[in-house]
Amino acid sequence: MEEFLVSSEIIDYTHPIVAAKARELAEGCNSDTEIARRCFEFVRDAIRHTGDAGEGITTLRASEVLQQEQGWCYAKSHLLTALLRANGIPAALCYQRLSCSEYVEGIYCLHGLNAVYLKEFGWYRIDARGNKEGVDAQFDPPYEKLAFKLGENEYDLPDLYAEPLDVVVNALKERKNYAEMIGHFPDIGDPS
Repeated sequence: MEEFLVSSEIIDYTHPIVAAKARELAEGCNSDTEIARRCFEFVRDAIRHTGDAGEGITTLRASEVLQQEQGWCYAKSHLLTALLRANGIPAALCYQRLSCSEYVEGIYCLHGLNAVYLKEFGWYRIDARGNKEGVDAQFDPPYEKLAFKLGENEYDLPDLYAEPLDVVVNALKERKNYAEMIGHFPDIGDPS
């Protein structure tokens, strides 16, 4: 569990603004589940998804996402991981490989989400990418209500990650804004 509690260059929960927001969100909560719900809802609802906004810079570190109040799904998952870990709650990064036809027809890409370890439920996946028409991600353990249902040729990556995948980090470092990211989303290819 130790690796799912550490601060790092990207999951930088020791950054003053991330630490302060984590404390603020935990204030008055009586359980890890209550803290996790608040952190999830904050990232889902208060941090804009860059793709939904249709503009904006690309963020990577949790502190950047919080400062800019926006990020792609991957960056939002970095912030959620940081907020949970800052509160002593084990959190992991997860990925799905989905169709990205919403942006460019016929391409696939990774989608970033999270898993949180809740004492009463174990590992529980949550998706704070942001709701919109056709997307209704919720926090309702033990029931999983992610942003997307898997379709044909889409799948969950089976592992829990303490740090973001290199392909995700590289894409977020290289593509500085909305226009540069469209059509160049991180992907690992089809394993079949």
